[in-house]
Amino acid sequence: MEVDSASSSSTTTLTLQKKLAGNVAKNTIDLYLISDEDAHYEQEILRDPYSSLKPWMRYIEYKMKTGSIQEQVFVFERACKTLPRSYKLWKMYLDIRVKHVSPLNPARYRAEYEKVNDCFERSLILLNKMPRIWTDYLSFLLKQCHVTKTRRTFDRALRALPLTQHNRIWALYIPFANSASGETAIRIWRRYMQVHPEEAEEFIELLVEMGRYEEAAQKWIQVLDNPNFRSKQGKSHFQMWSELCDLLVDNAREIKNIDVEKIVRSGIGKFSDQRGKLWTSLGTYWISKGDFEAARDAFEEGVTTVMTVRDFTQIFDSYTEFEESVIGTLMEDAAERQIKGKVDEDADFDLDIRMMRFEQLMDRRPFLVNDVLLRQNPNNVIEWEKRVALWGDNKTQIVQTYTDAVAAVSPKKAVGQFHSLWAGYAKFYEKHGDIRQARMIMEKAVRVPFKSVQELAEMWVEWAELELRNDNFDEAVKIMAKATQAPKRSTVDYFDETLTPQQRVHKSWKLWSFYVDLVESVSSLEETKKVYERIFELRIATPQTVVNYANLLEENKYFEESFKVYERGLDLFSYPVAFELWNLYLTKAVNRQIDIERLRDLFEQAVEGVPPKFAKVLYLMYGNLEEERGLARHAMRIYERATRAVADEDRFEMFDFYITKSASNFGLTSTRPIYERAIEALPDKEAKEMCLKFAEMERRLGEIDRARAIYGHASQFCDPRISPEFWSKWESFEIQHGNEDTFKEMLRIKRSVQAQYNTDVNFIASQALARGQQKGAQDEDDEDDEKADAMAALEREARAPQGFVAAKEGNIVPSAPKNAPKVDSNPDAIDLDMEG
Repeated sequence: MEVDSASSSSTTTLTLQKKLAGNVAKNTIDLYLISDEDAHYEQEILRDPYSSLKPWMRYIEYKMKTGSIQEQVFVFERACKTLPRSYKLWKMYLDIRVKHVSPLNPARYRAEYEKVNDCFERSLILLNKMPRIWTDYLSFLLKQCHVTKTRRTFDRALRALPLTQHNRIWALYIPFANSASGETAIRIWRRYMQVHPEEAEEFIELLVEMGRYEEAAQKWIQVLDNPNFRSKQGKSHFQMWSELCDLLVDNAREIKNIDVEKIVRSGIGKFSDQRGKLWTSLGTYWISKGDFEAARDAFEEGVTTVMTVRDFTQIFDSYTEFEESVIGTLMEDAAERQIKGKVDEDADFDLDIRMMRFEQLMDRRPFLVNDVLLRQNPNNVIEWEKRVALWGDNKTQIVQTYTDAVAAVSPKKAVGQFHSLWAGYAKFYEKHGDIRQARMIMEKAVRVPFKSVQELAEMWVEWAELELRNDNFDEAVKIMAKATQAPKRSTVDYFDETLTPQQRVHKSWKLWSFYVDLVESVSSLEETKKVYERIFELRIATPQTVVNYANLLEENKYFEESFKVYERGLDLFSYPVAFELWNLYLTKAVNRQIDIERLRDLFEQAVEGVPPKFAKVLYLMYGNLEEERGLARHAMRIYERATRAVADEDRFEMFDFYITKSASNFGLTSTRPIYERAIEALPDKEAKEMCLKFAEMERRLGEIDRARAIYGHASQFCDPRISPEFWSKWESFEIQHGNEDTFKEMLRIKRSVQAQYNTDVNFIASQALARGQQKGAQDEDDEDDEKADAMAALEREARAPQGFVAAKEGNIVPSAPKNAPKVDSNPDAIDLDMEG
């Protein structure tokens, strides 16, 4: 049976080989690669080789597991020839072929690689629209280093595939172009730019690396001219523009067909904050080109047009560096000629010219910086004054600067004191003896619409001082009279900004103050009085005006008129200014020794309606007047009124003063009603102090019971924990003047007061707050407090009266005197639990 089976299998294989040989007579097939195990798959394929892919796939899978590479290729070749449009078959076949040759060296095994290339080419005959076949083929070609063939294959792929699939090809083509370099890379990138202009930055980098600077610059220009371009590297428009500028400047000699100066100047107009860098770049460009005069012109234009000191410094530093390098080169040439003994007068003259030019440039630096600041703000008065100072003794330029300044500065926008510029202009002519021209300038200056009335007033004052410096006193008075000229009844508001300064200047206190001082110095008293009266009519008088006018009249023995001026001032001003005027007025009236009734009337006017804050001084002056020139009881009535009129913080002191005066004039007993009213009127803390003084007075008068009653009244204000000094004084008083009953009564009152404060909610809250604030300090002083408490206990024991012992543990018990017989304790005795 086995022999029969073998013979039948051999017969079947031979039959298959004959059929295959007949079917593929035109092709050479290695029929020996078909084994007996393949018979089943071959028969399945022979049944219908063109209609279905499944028999071929089963056959291929079987060979992939069991067959050699030759057998696999044999089957794949037959399958691909049978079904040449099957992408799946070709993809599997090409992957096997590529995988097989990948470990081999492309140079050494070139023939094997060419076979695979042929397979790819055959697949692309009908599958040229499959991008994956192209990408696999191109990736395979990239390993073989066939630049021309690879490039042409990339081109074929781009032509064969639709535009939507080109990105897959470009992803391989661009790295290939970068590795190929040279003209090939540039041509490939140019084509790539047509479909992907957003990658321009990378193309520009490639052009720069290859030295194609002009083309790179042209590409930058295209990018910057495209408003829709967005940098993939996150560069701003200025950064890209700056890179173009650097490219043009750094490679000036290689770039010939681009107008670099026009490009840089357009950037100067567009990027105002980078003008320093751009002007420097333009100068550097001309230096690179070897055109030194054009470079110097660029630097000069830069330093005379920039608007910031930072840009100026940048350009000026480059400018000086350029000049120093040129001078250094010329000096080296001159040294070489000197060594060789050659003489070149033209070269030496050129060196001298350049040295002079460099020195002049350095001398111009302060003026150039000043120009920059004035270009920033032509209304900067301070900078104009600095420019005047820079010219030194150059009269022509100083006059020109002043002329330019007053023409350029807008009075309403001036930064600084514009009037000082006009004043300096006039003083310049005055200094050089041309008073007439100085007056003309002043006359123009007072017509300038200054920013404020104060500046205009300063200008008039400067004009008057100009005349005073030249001893023209009458002319100075005329000028001030003209400055202060105003209608008889002026309704102009000094602070009305809708009016010009010239319309409001007649109400300037500074102007009138200078005017009155001037008239007082050079004119008569009558003229001075007229000026003062005019000040009062315009209602621009100040307290100082009142005082000055009154002092002037007083110095000239016009005392009554002086007093009238004070009264007019009091009509104009309210408190607190009125207090100062009353103080001066009353002092001078008292010193003048005018009638007592008139003085009383003045003082009554002064204290009528006076705020409590200012009442104390006036009442004391009033009382002192009555003491010196009037009646003592009148003075006491005034002091009594003062205790009601003064401020709360002054009331205690006023009562104390009143009591002192009453005691000195009418004796101690007269102070009792004053003490009583003071205790009633003052707050608790001050009432306590007044009670202590009252009690001490009664003690000195021997009124012990009255003093004790006062202590009892004051005890209601004194918490033993807050005011221990009060209780200590009362205790001392009882020890000296009391007995056991009065001492116990004092202790009872003390305990009652303490209990009262212990139940007072407001007091408890305030005490808690105070303890919280003082806790930190108390923690630090605990040890010192313990020592102080011990010392206080010893002192209380030392002060204890005979028959009593110091309070301990809250109890006070009578103690027997020394050498007294011992008495048995009475069990029925009452134990007085009294708190010490």
